Amino acid sequence: MSRRRWLGLAVLLIVLLCVPLVVHSDYLLNVADIAGIYAIAVLGLGILLGFAGQLSLAQAAFFGIGAYASGYMTVHWGWPVLPSMAVATVFSGLIGLGLGWPCLRLSGHYLALATIGFGIITQLVLINWTSVTNGSDGMTGIPPPSIGPFTLATYGQYYYLVLASLALCAYVAWRIKSTRPGRALQAIRENELAASATGIDPTRYKIVAFVLAGAYAGLAGSLLAHSIKFLSPDSYSFDQSVIFLVMLIVGGSGSIGGAVLGAVLLTFLPEALRPLKTSYIMVYGAAVIAMIIFMPRGLAGLLSAALGRDAATAARPLANPAQPAEAKGA
Repeated sequence: MSRRRWLGLAVLLIVLLCVPLVVHSDYLLNVADIAGIYAIAVLGLGILLGFAGQLSLAQAAFFGIGAYASGYMTVHWGWPVLPSMAVATVFSGLIGLGLGWPCLRLSGHYLALATIGFGIITQLVLINWTSVTNGSDGMTGIPPPSIGPFTLATYGQYYYLVLASLALCAYVAWRIKSTRPGRALQAIRENELAASATGIDPTRYKIVAFVLAGAYAGLAGSLLAHSIKFLSPDSYSFDQSVIFLVMLIVGGSGSIGGAVLGAVLLTFLPEALRPLKTSYIMVYGAAVIAMIIFMPRGLAGLLSAALGRDAATAARPLANPAQPAEAKGA
């Protein structure tokens, strides 16, 4: 990565760190927390779809598994929050392994249908396993996390935990993309047969992608559980998986920054359209459709094209007014 990009990331990080110092509205900070949490789940889907080309509509299911696992361990077993979140992340990754292994022979819409079925089954389990999930009444009393003597009880304090988690997940995704595993996943996405011919094991790498997607969603779900302190099965439906997919497509499926940007934009956009009341969902849908049609590479592609044009303009040599005269004289 160039020095210019590192400098830009450092400036962006400083700006993000200052958000709770400038914004004092609990409502806006809560939306910012949710946007960061959704961005983590979308990053996991980006590894599976954007890197490996495996379409999954079960991200909300892993999201719910992580949320309920962490909530159950803290409420019923009395575990500390941070270890519970770590275990929930690993548990969701193992469930991703359980889903990815039997789905290896599937691709395209067949894989999408299989993951839809898994998502529906997961939601039914969350609704009907009342001894664990409390069913449709939801799980309450989920505690906020503590770091030593400090309890992250406010949205502003929780924002830093979400930001640190998002930065770590983005870094891991970047390391995967920029190293041999990332190149192998992209080779599988482009042509699985050709990737196999070059010595890449598609089975192993696709399983790894499913595990990472599940782990990312599980971490995001556990973060959400300890932020809103209440869980309901309705929040982890097929509709939420579609929203995660739309966030990824709008941001740019192959871009880490695009996944984060798409999640943040589509989290804040409905809140900005609330004054439209009943017609806001129509405007929201029209805006999403317009972005998909006119920006097929997503917001990341649009920004890359703009930066590329700026760089090309800056690198273009200025015309020398004297040159034509000299050439003419010669």
